[in-house]
Amino acid sequence: MNKLPIGIQSFEKLRQERFLYIDKTKYVYDLATNNIPYFLSRPRRFGKSLLLSTMRAYFEGKKDLFDGLAIEKLEEQKDNPWVQYPVFYFDFNGKNYQVKGALEEKLDGLLCDWEEKYGTEYHDRPLEDRFKQLLRLAFEKTGRRCVILIDEYDKPLLDVIEDSDLQQHNKDVFKGFFSTLKSEDEFIHFIFITGVTKFHKVSIFSDLNQLVDISLNRDYAGICGITEEEIKDYFNAEIDALAITQGIDKEECQAILKKKYDGYKFHQDGVNIYNPYSVMNVFFSKEFGSYWFETGTPSFLVQRVSNSDFDVRKFTDKTLYASESSLKDYTGDSLDLIPLLYQTGYITISDYDRRLGRYTLSFPNDEVKYGFLDSLIPEYTPVVKSVNGLDIFTLNESLEEGNLDKIRDILKGLFASITYTIKDAPFEHYFQSIMYIVFTLLGKNTRCEMHTYTGRIDCVVETAKYVYLFEIKRDDSADAALEQIDSNDYSLPFIADDRKIYKIGVNFSSESRMLEGWKVEE
Repeated sequence: MNKLPIGIQSFEKLRQERFLYIDKTKYVYDLATNNIPYFLSRPRRFGKSLLLSTMRAYFEGKKDLFDGLAIEKLEEQKDNPWVQYPVFYFDFNGKNYQVKGALEEKLDGLLCDWEEKYGTEYHDRPLEDRFKQLLRLAFEKTGRRCVILIDEYDKPLLDVIEDSDLQQHNKDVFKGFFSTLKSEDEFIHFIFITGVTKFHKVSIFSDLNQLVDISLNRDYAGICGITEEEIKDYFNAEIDALAITQGIDKEECQAILKKKYDGYKFHQDGVNIYNPYSVMNVFFSKEFGSYWFETGTPSFLVQRVSNSDFDVRKFTDKTLYASESSLKDYTGDSLDLIPLLYQTGYITISDYDRRLGRYTLSFPNDEVKYGFLDSLIPEYTPVVKSVNGLDIFTLNESLEEGNLDKIRDILKGLFASITYTIKDAPFEHYFQSIMYIVFTLLGKNTRCEMHTYTGRIDCVVETAKYVYLFEIKRDDSADAALEQIDSNDYSLPFIADDRKIYKIGVNFSSESRMLEGWKVEE
């Protein structure tokens, strides 16, 4: 069994203490041999920090840490291997930037550490001038140009995304500080920057005209995260142990892992990627949990979805589109919802139309799908609580028991709360969203807007004993809904089924904002 590196982002610690390391050093070598500035966007907890820590060890010439890895043989082919460069490593993780001055404090602390190494004679100057002089001093002292590694550069901006004044202040600090990267280019050997999203108006991007964004580059699609091949190469023993603990065979275990944690794509033709944080935690705990999602979804993201007129059904019906330019050149300044959801890891590429230059996006896997919808539903109907019986578990139990009155009462209670939560979005948006989220959260035996040869029924729910066919009308009648089920033969696919079939017509009133019509036929 491997020693799993849960929460370890230091390459040096990982190698010295013999934790499992999935070898990504070929990527490091390929990038390092082209001394141009790079940018990589990946979701949180996807291995960006470990990647930069690996680069840091490489540029510091720590040869022993790379014993047995791909880069060892590649480096030895060079005339002058394992050159040591002065490395300036900016790690913006681990600090709260919601207080004015926190960013300046962070930069000052980093500069103080470097000044102890390269010289303190410019310590009393402004931050950007101190950095400029440090690059020159490091070059003079070592005879080597500097390596700049910037991890999670956008955290000081994303932390204050709901405070526009403080965000602008932090942008201004960045603008002055990192403009040095352009003016002192002759003293810089290599630049690599990571983040979740790209704020074009930050000088890192506006000044570095040759910055190469590899976020959607096929050659680097697997640079972070875990590929299917890596799952098989590194985790055989862990899969066996997980399967035994869960009481399932190895093939079923692999299928569950894939369904829950695989599915990320960072190029339309690139490899599929498993979420590394979730996979490591699954193998450590031997439980199929929602590890990445439970580390925290930004509240502003959930609120933006619910406050807009965004149709949440698009998350799974393959009609969520984005242009090539919106994903490749997306700027975080606009907070456009679709590319923001993509870059933060809640949706991913599922298809690509080359003729149109259009991406189709969807949830990457079940962990994200059910976690995100579960976090969304209180925004639409805050009465969802187990203490009052208005929750998914109670609804599921009622469906299993065939308790039609209870099913009706739960739906009625959920919809009644729309009156108190509706904001700027159209009322119909809330009605449709609640229906979709509630029935999707019921799980694998639920299909929303199921296609038949005669049309599309709103929802089909299957249990061990029952099949429920829901047709839902707005400002019409339950009778009209039932008539549509019959006239379109929606029950035909289940005609030979031994289970009891319920046809349920529902009508919702826009005026009263209540479920007013409910009629059932067997």
